[in-house]
Amino acid sequence: MPLSEHEQRLFDQIERSLAEDPKFASAVRASDPRFHARRRLLFAAFVIILGLALVVYGTVSSNTLLGVGGFVVMLSSAAFAMQSRRKGNAPDLHAVGGTATRRTRQTRKAGFLDRLEDRWRQRPEGHR
Repeated sequence: MPLSEHEQRLFDQIERSLAEDPKFASAVRASDPRFHARRRLLFAAFVIILGLALVVYGTVSSNTLLGVGGFVVMLSSAAFAMQSRRKGNAPDLHAVGGTATRRTRQTRKAGFLDRLEDRWRQRPEGHR
């Protein structure tokens, strides 16, 4: 349902006043879970590069243990990056009151089961 012209003007005015407040913008950015996920991704990328350097140095110096250690560092950092990316892209992630909360899988399952039950109740009677 589209907003009325008056509501749209009020919405634009509120949006402009909030955009001009740097304190509010930093508070929103600090509570945004995507911001933290992005920071974790950058950290993981740095550690992956560090692990690659360990692998190369271990290969050049003929130190197998150092090369294997670098590979383990790279692998674990890549897993951390994938987990951070999933958390940042999760549709059920919300910033509430400055803290990030996540709905549990049980509530999502209950919603899915409720939708299935609703579909079952609303099915046409002729398809039995």
